[in-house]
Amino acid sequence: MPRALWRRRRLTDSPRPAGRQWTGRLRAGGSIARQMLLVPVGRLRRADHPVATSPTLPGLDPVELRAIEQAATAEVEQPTPTTIPLLPGERTLDRRIKFALVQACTLSSLLLGMTAIFLAVTGQNPMYGALCLLACITFDGLDGALARKFGVASPFGVQMDSLGDMTSFGIAAPVVVFSFLKGDVATPVLIAACAMVACCAAIRLARFNVSPKDGRFFCGVPTTMAATVLAVTVLLGGSLPAGALVFGVVLLAIAMVSSFPYAKLAKVLKLPPTLFLLPLVGLVWNTEVTFGLLVLVYLISGPVLWARQRRAATRVA
Repeated sequence: MPRALWRRRRLTDSPRPAGRQWTGRLRAGGSIARQMLLVPVGRLRRADHPVATSPTLPGLDPVELRAIEQAATAEVEQPTPTTIPLLPGERTLDRRIKFALVQACTLSSLLLGMTAIFLAVTGQNPMYGALCLLACITFDGLDGALARKFGVASPFGVQMDSLGDMTSFGIAAPVVVFSFLKGDVATPVLIAACAMVACCAAIRLARFNVSPKDGRFFCGVPTTMAATVLAVTVLLGGSLPAGALVFGVVLLAIAMVSSFPYAKLAKVLKLPPTLFLLPLVGLVWNTEVTFGLLVLVYLISGPVLWARQRRAATRVA
């Protein structure tokens, strides 16, 4: 039986079939492509053996080919990522106990914020939730003071403090306000105002973590101050109209994300003592009105300080 035409032995003077010529060109093109892509052919090579390169690759500089080979081997061998220690520095038993005490204060603030939320959603008296918020503020100030005193401040503690503040002051505070004003204000308006407080608190905390710290002023009203104002407003009962209270909540939220400088409490306490006599008399006469005026004065102080700084910078320039 004669051999097939494509399998018969080719003589020296017989031409190569057109199909086999094209197949040979495809094979040659595939070999060049594999060499350019540095794909090993045949048995898989180990990562510690360098990939063999062909010095006769057309259109490729040897320096470029060596750089591609080094990049390919670097992608294979990557170091195993390791976690950073939660407590930097010397890890003695005494420092670990102090670090645990600081984190316990942060977790206490977070748990009290969750308690305020549970009390609000179960229909309890909003004043109980407001008291929990004030306790949150106490523990929030305590953990930072202890961390600085014990020398156990760490990036982990900063992140934990931000998460606790978001839970207690960014979520629990507007939930308590919602339960306090529910029924007196239209629900969509109240939801929008409380959601605005939560969003602005998140922006304020994120910006605080990445911004340089100033020992004299806050950039915007801090979330702790905003939560204090909301909690005290709920405790006072709110003789003001519900619409005015909602407007105050929105104004407080905007002040948190503003760029106006607001004085820290330590700087305010350095004012002359005679300036505190008038607020004390006002608190005895009418606590709610005096508290509202004090909050309004503090909110207005930010734009006033900003205008004075701009005027001073213009004079210097």
